[in-house]
Amino acid sequence: MTYVIRAASGGDLQALYEMAKSTGGGFTNLPPDRQALAAKLERSAAAFARADDELGDDLFVFVLENDTTGEVRGTCQIFSQVGQQLPFYSYRLNAQTQHSKELERTVRAELLSLCTDLEGSSEVGGLFLHPGERSGGRGMLLARSRYLFIAMHRMRFAERILAELRGIIDERGGSPFWDGVAGRFFGMTFQDADYFNAINGNQFIADLMPKHPVYVAMLDDDAREVIGLPHPSGRAAMKMLEAEGFRHEGYVDIFDGGPTMTARTSEVRSIAEARPGRVAATNLDIGERAILATGHLASFRACYGMRELGDGGAIAIDEHTARALGVGEGDEVWSVAR
Repeated sequence: MTYVIRAASGGDLQALYEMAKSTGGGFTNLPPDRQALAAKLERSAAAFARADDELGDDLFVFVLENDTTGEVRGTCQIFSQVGQQLPFYSYRLNAQTQHSKELERTVRAELLSLCTDLEGSSEVGGLFLHPGERSGGRGMLLARSRYLFIAMHRMRFAERILAELRGIIDERGGSPFWDGVAGRFFGMTFQDADYFNAINGNQFIADLMPKHPVYVAMLDDDAREVIGLPHPSGRAAMKMLEAEGFRHEGYVDIFDGGPTMTARTSEVRSIAEARPGRVAATNLDIGERAILATGHLASFRACYGMRELGDGGAIAIDEHTARALGVGEGDEVWSVAR
């Protein structure tokens, strides 16, 4: 049994919808709404079909497929450049220091400032793995296959890349951060705001959110304590991002306060270390474990396999991987060590 990452198509709508209903909220890039998901798939199809290799306003949607049964068991996305159609808002956590000579006291106050600093960045997001498949490194395959796709189509992506991690959601599906900050101005529950954002975008934030910085000390304890913290289910994802070279530089999500991780695109480990090669043999018995990928745009496929790098860009792979990727001798394959 092999799991393969491939470009999503219109035929994957039902599978994506079923996964979207299982996210538990706070998952803007995978809303449980058929119309919104269908629109994402249409936008993705247009991105995969675009002929030129220039940086655009693209969304690429991928799925994880059981190559034996054909079942779709996971999904992930890449945005080539955020903030092109709608503003891309974040809070930035910074500090203001003030000193009083009379009191001989210096006070350092933390502030949350609404900003669009990250506009124009690429984004990896929308990663969801079916609960029954969260073993065997399938989450890592989903996550890192995106970096191989970026390496293979580098001109289509920006110089900076980000990843938003879902923040803390309580047992009732609410967000302590939203309740303590934006919820006070909007009169909407977190679930309503999150759903509205997923379907309609976040322009309503710009329309109604106060533009002045928010003093963290004035928030209630529940809101303060979750700023910049990932949801428990996202802790492993945060570690994977850190291993790739992403860092949390004070940006947090405006809805749930989750951390936004950033990196220079070309310095992401799996992008920097990705190597193209021409298949010299497909009968490798023992080799280095790797993630391997082939194809251009819509024909992209990636999976785990074995490789042995040779001279002059040659690569030997195992028969199982060759079959899963649909490649033979002379074909180009990109790879990165697992």
